[in-house]
Amino acid sequence: MTNTSTGSPEIHGYHAHVYYNPETFSAAAKLRETLAANFPVQVGRLSDAPVGPHPVSQFAAIFKTDAFQTVVPWLMLNREGLDILIHPLTEDMVDDHTVYALWLGSPINLKLDTLQRRGYGTALLPAA
Repeated sequence: MTNTSTGSPEIHGYHAHVYYNPETFSAAAKLRETLAANFPVQVGRLSDAPVGPHPVSQFAAIFKTDAFQTVVPWLMLNREGLDILIHPLTEDMVDDHTVYALWLGSPINLKLDTLQRRGYGTALLPAA
């Protein structure tokens, strides 16, 4: 999905990172289960340990660009108070998590020094 007329980077898909804490764990687990059952997403495990730039508990959902129009509005209306980062998958991880980031709820202070200005490995891209 490249917009050559504006010089926009190619988007290979999206990540939604859903953040939780011990009090909101059950809401996050339910949201994860509902996403996996009803949308064309690949959901990761619930991770209580920091992972990459994410300093708090979270799980990720990976989806293709054409699923954005159904997944993101549903998350907007059904996030149960959880904070969610949605970002594109371009060739620049830093910009994806900052310049191009969309937040539902309150932003989390990410550990940006863990990111590189390069693209993503296959495991972090939507399955073909």
